[in-house]
Amino acid sequence: MRERPYVFAAGLAVVLAMANVAARSSFAQPSSWPATLAAFAPFALAAMASTPAILGGGGGLDISIGPLLNIVCIVIIGVLLPAGIADAWIAIPIALGIGAGVGAINGVLVTVLRYQAVLATLCTLFVLTGLALKLQPEPESANLGWLSSLGDQVGPIPGALLVLAVPAALWFALRRTPYVKALYSVGGDDVAAFSAGVPVTSVRLFAYVLGGVFAAFAGIAFAAVTQSADATQGLQYTLPAIAAVAIGGTSLLGGRGSLAGSVAGAAVMFLTQTLLDSLEVSNLWLQVVYGALLIFAIVLGSIVATPRTQGKPVTA
Repeated sequence: MRERPYVFAAGLAVVLAMANVAARSSFAQPSSWPATLAAFAPFALAAMASTPAILGGGGGLDISIGPLLNIVCIVIIGVLLPAGIADAWIAIPIALGIGAGVGAINGVLVTVLRYQAVLATLCTLFVLTGLALKLQPEPESANLGWLSSLGDQVGPIPGALLVLAVPAALWFALRRTPYVKALYSVGGDDVAAFSAGVPVTSVRLFAYVLGGVFAAFAGIAFAAVTQSADATQGLQYTLPAIAAVAIGGTSLLGGRGSLAGSVAGAAVMFLTQTLLDSLEVSNLWLQVVYGALLIFAIVLGSIVATPRTQGKPVTA
């Protein structure tokens, strides 16, 4: 488990899946899987978006991920479509540009101006939330051609879930470059990394940009699933995304973890929500459960992180 810290999350996800089946037998029916997997896609992508900054250490908790994915959804449905911009080849680059831009702002605040990550991204959260209310004062639905196609299925697989393949492929490509190794080194011990010649500031800054791009993909998937824009949406992904990263075996101190672990952790958070829904438990308890899972993941991470693994990358 120390070498593959995501194993616990994967096992817990299997247990929760079985509990969901026991609570609601229709959960196991193949006809329900496409809708379930489509709803899971934004959870997974939000967790993936939170991962790079956390891996880079320095307390890199980005709590603006939820509002960022929502503002991307609002721009696509509430801004571009009314302006007559319905071409995916225009809308998607704009969405990714927004994600990269917000990520870059967060990165500059944290790495260049030396603000604490939570404080910096909290400011961004407020700005994005206010901007969402300005751009989308009332909920709006849309039936956009490419977005509707993305909301449909490709065989048995929902299009929104296929969006995961893009950031996963990008991360896989980056693992073939020196960057990811440098990111783990900075997260494990930034002083030693700097002494070894690693550009700590630029490595961490790019981690925020990368997280912003991943959050934009989450916003695209979110728009495809909901087919609507609402300023009040998105915030519900912030805490689950961070908790998913921790449950997936990524150290919140940085330097240890993996993107695959974050997806496994997202499955735990999502299946927890579906189980509580099946049991008709009040949504008020959902945040309590999320918080408890996050505390548990932090405690578990401190136990798993032995001196042999602390300060060294443990990846999958």
